[in-house]
Amino acid sequence: MTARTASGVRGGIGTSVRRPDGTPKVMGNFAYASDLWSEDMLWGATLRSPHAHARLTRLDIGPALVMNGVRAVLTQDDVHGKPTFGQEEQDQPVLCDGTARYWGEPVAVVAADDEETARRAVEAIVVEWEPLAPLADPERAVEDGSSFREMRIRRGDEDVAGTVVAEGIYETATQDQAPLGPEAGFAIPDGEGGLDLYVTSQWIHVDHRQIVACLDMAPDSIRCHPAGIGGAFGSREDISLHIHVAMLSLATGRPVKMVYDRTESFVGHVKRHPSRMWYRHEADEDGTLVKVSARLLLDGGAYAHTSRAVLANAAFFTVGPYHCDNVIVDAAVAKTNNPPAGAMRGFGVVQTCFASESQMDLLAEKLGMDPLELRRKNALGAGDPMSTSGQTIDGSLPTLEVIDAIEAIPLPDPLDDDDPRLLPGGTGLTSPKGSVVRGVGYAVGLKNLAFSEGFDDFAEARVVLTTAGVEVHTAAMEVGQGLVTVCQQIARTVLGTDQVAVVWDDTSQIGSAGSTSASRQTQMTGGAVHAASVGLRDQILDDHGGDELRDDGVYQAGKRVATIEDVCGSGPVEHHVRFRHPETFQPDENGQGDVHAGFVVAAHRAVVDVDPELGLLRVVRVDTAQDVGTALNPQAITGQLEGGIMQGVGLAVMEELVIDEGVILNPTFTDYLIPTFLDAPAVETRIVEAGDHWGPFGAKGIGESPTISSTPAIVAAIRAATGRPLSRVPVRPEDIAGI
Repeated sequence: MTARTASGVRGGIGTSVRRPDGTPKVMGNFAYASDLWSEDMLWGATLRSPHAHARLTRLDIGPALVMNGVRAVLTQDDVHGKPTFGQEEQDQPVLCDGTARYWGEPVAVVAADDEETARRAVEAIVVEWEPLAPLADPERAVEDGSSFREMRIRRGDEDVAGTVVAEGIYETATQDQAPLGPEAGFAIPDGEGGLDLYVTSQWIHVDHRQIVACLDMAPDSIRCHPAGIGGAFGSREDISLHIHVAMLSLATGRPVKMVYDRTESFVGHVKRHPSRMWYRHEADEDGTLVKVSARLLLDGGAYAHTSRAVLANAAFFTVGPYHCDNVIVDAAVAKTNNPPAGAMRGFGVVQTCFASESQMDLLAEKLGMDPLELRRKNALGAGDPMSTSGQTIDGSLPTLEVIDAIEAIPLPDPLDDDDPRLLPGGTGLTSPKGSVVRGVGYAVGLKNLAFSEGFDDFAEARVVLTTAGVEVHTAAMEVGQGLVTVCQQIARTVLGTDQVAVVWDDTSQIGSAGSTSASRQTQMTGGAVHAASVGLRDQILDDHGGDELRDDGVYQAGKRVATIEDVCGSGPVEHHVRFRHPETFQPDENGQGDVHAGFVVAAHRAVVDVDPELGLLRVVRVDTAQDVGTALNPQAITGQLEGGIMQGVGLAVMEELVIDEGVILNPTFTDYLIPTFLDAPAVETRIVEAGDHWGPFGAKGIGESPTISSTPAIVAAIRAATGRPLSRVPVRPEDIAGI
C-alpha cells in the first residue's frame, strides 16, 4: 500500500493496491442489486414454462388480477415496442409469444405488494399447454438446418499428411457461471414517464439499447445504472429480468424490485456452450505439427445470444498456441430446445483448449516425446502467423517463457502425511494412502483480447481535475475483477496525485465503455483512462507553462509555477476520450484475415492424487505462469489467477448441469456441485511480463486465460495417474474407476 512509483505517487502502476470495495464485501456491508429497496416498492415475479417445447393454448391472468395486493400482470401482449431482444440477434421474445422454446422461458410477470403475494399470483394464472417434442440433440439440429452459425477455416494444403497421427473425440458439459449474487433489478419511475433502472449488468449501454427498443421509449427517458454485481463470469452479459421489471414499474407507476431465487437464476441467464469435438493431429517424427483437422459442434440452446461470436472464438483457437501450416476446421453452433447458452469466462476457447491440449498429450505419447518439449517445439511467438486465421501476431506472445516458467516451479513434496484431510475422500477415511496414485499434467492456452471480427470496439472515459483531487468517470462494470484499482492506478501515475476517485456513471452521463468481458477492460477502459489522463495532463501543462504535474500544482524545472487552485480557478478541468483498439476485420470465406486485436497466453501444471479403485481424487496443487504484458497490480493479478483456477477445477471434476430433453435436473447449489474452500488446491503463480503494444503501460487483460488451460491440465494429471483416456469433462468418479 505504501510503495511509490518512479513518479513518487503512492498507489501507482506496479503496486499491489488494495481494492476499495474489498472491506465492505468481506464485512457484509456491500450493497448488491438484491439489497436495493424503497418504502413503497412492489415485488415482481415470473411465470415460467414447465416444458422445453410447447404451444401455449390458454393463458388466463384473471384469477391473479383479482387477488388482493396484486397490482399488475403482464404478458407479451403488453410489450409495446420491439417484441424480441438479444445482444447480437434480437430473436428472443420478451415474454412467451405463444410457443415456449426452452424450459423456464418467461410467460408472464406479476407485480404485487410483497414477495409471497407475487408468488401466489403467479401460481394463480391459468395456463394450458400443448407439449411438443423438444429438439435436444445438437447434431440432429445441425443436420436439420437448425443452427445459429456455421463456419469453416481452411489454411494451407488439405492433402498434406504427417507420419504420426493422434485422433480423438472430446466433450465438455454445460457449465453454469454460478454467480453467488442472484439476478436482480430495481426500477424507479421518475414521475415524468421515464425510469431509472438499477441492474446487474456487464454492459449497461447494450442493455439500455435493448430495453428502450422493447418499451418503445426515447433513449433519454430511461437511465440504466450499475448496481452491485459481485462475480459475473459472463452471466450478466445477456439480459434476463431487465425489461420485465421496467415494464412492471411503468405499468404500476411504482418502484418494482425483482430477485430470482436460485432455481430461477439457473434458468434466468445463459450457460457455457456444451460441446462435442473431433480432432486429428498429424506430425512428423521429430514432433513438428504438419496438419490439424477438427470438427466442432456447440449447442447454443433456444436463442442466439452470443453464440455466433462464441463459435468463432472456438474455431479460431482450435490449434492453441502452436505453429501449424495446414489447418482444416468445420464448426457449427446448433439451435435446440435446450437452455440458451451464451457468454462465459473463456468464451468458446475453454472447450477447444481442453480438446487441443488433450491431443497434444496424446500426440506426445505416440511420439514417445516429453509433452512440454512437444509444446516448446511448436510454440507460437511474436511475429508468427496464427495457425487458423493466418493473422500475424504483432504484439507480444511469450509462449516459450510461460512454459519455462511453469516447469521451473518446484513440484510439491510427495504424499507422506498421515493427515486424512490430504487424502482423496478426506476425513471419510475411504482411501488408504497406499491406494493413492499421484499424477502431474500440463496445459497451455491461447486467448484473444477484446472484441474481434471487425466489431467497433471502444470505451469512453472522462477524467476531471478538481481542487479535491481527480475523478475518473466511466460506465465500465466492476464485477469484482478489480477494474476500480486499475483505473485509479493509471490516473495516479499519469497525473501525479494519489487522490483519485472512480465514478460509475449511468447511460445518460457518459458513452459506452463496452462489455466487461473478453478480457478487455484493463486494456480498453484502462486505455481510455490513460489517454484521458495524458490529454488532461498535457492540456494543463500547456496552459500553465510547466513540464510536470504534481498533486499540489504545475512545476517547471522543479519550481512550482501554478497551484491546483490556480489550475481550477474557473472550475474543474476535464478531458474526455473515446479509445479504440487496433482495427480488426471480418474473416474471408476460409476464415483468413486479421480477426483479433491481441493475444494472451498462459500455462498450468496440475498435481492430482487419485484413488483409481474408488474413483476419488484430490487436486493437490495447480500452478500457473501468466502472460500479463505489464503487471499493473500484482495482487489483483494473483487473485484473478487463483479464481480462474477454481473455475477450471469446477469444470474438470465437478460442475455439470444435467439436462434431459431440455429440462435441467439439478438447478440448485445442492445438486450442482461447485468447488468449496475444502476443494481449493494450493496455487503457485508466476507473472511473465512482456509489454504489449496497445494496452496502458503495455498491460494485457487476463480475466479469462486463468481458467482456460487449468481444466485440461487437471484432466491430464488424472490421466497420468490412472492411465485412462478421459475425453470428457467433468471427469466423474465412474470414469476414473472404469465403471
